[in-house]
Amino acid sequence: MSTKVLSCKKDGDKVVLEVESVKTGKKEIIESEVVLVSIGRRPYTDGLGLENVGVQVDKRGQVIQTQNYQTSVPNIRVIGDVTTGPMLAHKAEDEGIAAAEFITNGYGHVNYNVIPSVIYTHPEVAWVGQTEQALKEQKVNFKVGSFPFSANSRAKTVNDSDGLVKVISDAETDRLLGVHIIGSNAGEMIAEAALAMEYGGSAEDIGRTCHAHPTLSEALKEASMAAYSKAIHS
Repeated sequence: MSTKVLSCKKDGDKVVLEVESVKTGKKEIIESEVVLVSIGRRPYTDGLGLENVGVQVDKRGQVIQTQNYQTSVPNIRVIGDVTTGPMLAHKAEDEGIAAAEFITNGYGHVNYNVIPSVIYTHPEVAWVGQTEQALKEQKVNFKVGSFPFSANSRAKTVNDSDGLVKVISDAETDRLLGVHIIGSNAGEMIAEAALAMEYGGSAEDIGRTCHAHPTLSEALKEASMAAYSKAIHS
């Protein structure tokens, strides 16, 4: 956590990483058998013959499009991994629906600020919306609430209590700006946060919604309550 990778090299049968703490600046050497590199991928547009029909791409190979998914050839629409944005199946699915709506009635909608992402490790990592760092760069005032799964009854009963939930909301309006979850079933839990953000919900909206007990989703409720200074448990 709060660590960035400075270098990575192979040394015989092992991989050596040099990392640095973002908080303290302390550097450390970590040796591992395997390193997962998760930095995304390039659009697969080579060999499709796009140049033969006049469809333009940028220097990364992404198809250039308008807001209604039209390419440089108006009757050709584009969605998914060959366009800008995260290369996620659920994002592409929503774009496909929006593109079809544009064709049939002239209007479609995808909120790109509310596209959830999940890393399927153990524990899982899931997030939607903004990070604290991004908001600081934008000079947006925000509040943060967090809750550890070690204090969640369901997580303790299944003996899987690593991780936490972090909720970020606007300092003035309490509107949800981002939710970050590390823990078992984080990918399932993030949907509630995405729903609340899609419809302009606040941390208090989630905090005042009754969640079944004992469930992992209570951790999101508790983190939301902490964000608007009404935390009960910790």
